[in-house]
Amino acid sequence: MRGQLPGQCSHPKEAGLSWWGLAAASKQGGRQRGLPPSLTLCTQPKPENAITIAVSSRALFRMEEEQKIYNEQGVEAYVKYQLDHENEPFLPGAAFPFVKALEAVNTQLRELYPDSEELFDIVLMTNNHAQVGVRLINSINHYDLFIERFCMTGGNSPICYLKAYHTNLYLSSDAEKVSGAIEEGIAAATIFSPSKDLEVSENQLRVAFDGDAVLFSDESEQIVKAHGLDMFFEHEKAHENKPLAQVALGVLARLGLWDGSGCPLVPLLGGCGDKGLASVPGPGGTGCQEQGSAQRSRSDGCPLLRQGPLKGFLEALGKLQKKFYSKGLRMECPIRTYLVTARSAASSGARALKTLRSWGLETDEALFLAGAPKGPLLKKIRPHIFFDDQMFHVEGAKEMGTVAAHVPYGVAQKHKRPAQEKQPQNSK
Repeated sequence: MRGQLPGQCSHPKEAGLSWWGLAAASKQGGRQRGLPPSLTLCTQPKPENAITIAVSSRALFRMEEEQKIYNEQGVEAYVKYQLDHENEPFLPGAAFPFVKALEAVNTQLRELYPDSEELFDIVLMTNNHAQVGVRLINSINHYDLFIERFCMTGGNSPICYLKAYHTNLYLSSDAEKVSGAIEEGIAAATIFSPSKDLEVSENQLRVAFDGDAVLFSDESEQIVKAHGLDMFFEHEKAHENKPLAQVALGVLARLGLWDGSGCPLVPLLGGCGDKGLASVPGPGGTGCQEQGSAQRSRSDGCPLLRQGPLKGFLEALGKLQKKFYSKGLRMECPIRTYLVTARSAASSGARALKTLRSWGLETDEALFLAGAPKGPLLKKIRPHIFFDDQMFHVEGAKEMGTVAAHVPYGVAQKHKRPAQEKQPQNSK
């Protein structure tokens, strides 16, 4: 064990202290928690400095048996069962390997930057009753997870708390709650367990993203669905050096759907909000509202460069990656990102890469599949999580053993999805 971390207090009960700093210190010594009081602990990072990942209880742990009791016997029987079994840890759920990988990155960040608060901060976000929290806490301690912040809402939706927790990403097994988070401008996805187990890295966090309607807006998908691939490919090639959203504006103008003034997305996407802006869900706001310095806007308020709901999360990952790059550890970086898209490299790949570049972002790898199934490639990558806006690709990833997460954003969501099984209020 490497001695005392600088500038920290030595007892967890002092104001503002938690078990955050034990990740690096205790694991190097082969011990988990229960360390002597003299061991220095790190202060928990301020929420505004950390990258906050909110995870529901059913995403983190498997709770199928509890769900069955809730559905068949009601909430009182459900709570009683949880109390009777509170010393039995839950089995790991779909998000468990992802959370463990986040903590592995934190361990390495603490070694390189002992005083930095730029870390992953994991929040358990659940509408469970507070009494069920004891079993959740016992399970977290059993697996030596470093999760200090809980939000247990007793049957009410936790969505209204996400912004207060400075959430950068919300993962849940409840599609309705995820849609609510997206509508609030928060990056979110419905996470699914794979059909079979696939071993993933314990030392490197691997995150794979679809492009359109995940990292980018769904404008290109709107053009394809409305006017076909031929026009899409033609304008992708002709406007290769313009960021993604600008090709949509060019197509709309050519089709006579936009005269160059105002926001062209209003007639396409169902009218305006209170401020006369298109009411389109997106990170950091809705529609054409300002979404931070990374978004460029016309003087009339209509953005020329629109981002998808997961763009901010990729940006947060990139920020942490650069902390390793600055130490000469690019090749040893414990974070690796992937663009896995159905786009064709020759006809539409350049715009995707140049759009990322215009945002100051990149992925470590880019896979252009030209419509081929994504599952086999994801099996080779073995990401801890893969984000896609289409359930077809989510299902394909699941079948090959990948933990996949559905992002309910964009024109693809207008098509009716299969009804999902009723979810118990007190098990999220």
